[in-house]
Amino acid sequence: MLETLKTLDLTPFLLSFKLAGITTIILFLLSLPLAWYLSQTKSKVKPFIEAITALPIVLPPSVLGFYILVVFAEVDLNFTFTGLVIASCFYSLPFMVQPLQGGFESLNKNMLEASYIAGKSKIITLFRVALPNSKPALLTALIITFAHTVGEFGVILMIGGSIPNETKVASIAIYEMVEIMDYSTAHIYSAIMLLISFVVLVSVYFFNHTQKRIGGFN
Repeated sequence: MLETLKTLDLTPFLLSFKLAGITTIILFLLSLPLAWYLSQTKSKVKPFIEAITALPIVLPPSVLGFYILVVFAEVDLNFTFTGLVIASCFYSLPFMVQPLQGGFESLNKNMLEASYIAGKSKIITLFRVALPNSKPALLTALIITFAHTVGEFGVILMIGGSIPNETKVASIAIYEMVEIMDYSTAHIYSAIMLLISFVVLVSVYFFNHTQKRIGGFN
């Protein structure tokens, strides 16, 4: 085990973190206006938009990966890091949108109305009122999206394969170690992923509980 640790290749993890970081930033920028719109609108198309947004949660990764694979074949994005980023944005979309939307919907309506009465636009209200008062939802969205992207496997395997330093992320590396029966390295990789997942969840729950206590005292 010690010998394995000395020769352990951490590149897949660095690639996973890079992919997750870029995906999280892109999804935040794209999901913020979408989540705000969904939280405020009473349009009849809202359920359809919500259903489309939530599809990656219930859709098998192989199905989503297949259709992305077909589309990407036309633009030469298969088996590239850029392709992984775009595919990850599709796959992790609901993990960013839903917490943000839930946070916005739970805001005090009177607070939003006061902003509108004061002559503030919806965009100004979003950034100056809604976001500052939705910190737990914002943190949850960012962290869960990041962690979910780090742990992706099915879509990543179909779109990116396993190209060292390009598309071979941590989840793919674990799969390959098991295939060649290198359980020692697979154990270490899996333990790192388990630790990351646990720390992420503890961080989210700890922050949310802290915010609730502060809110209770106020």
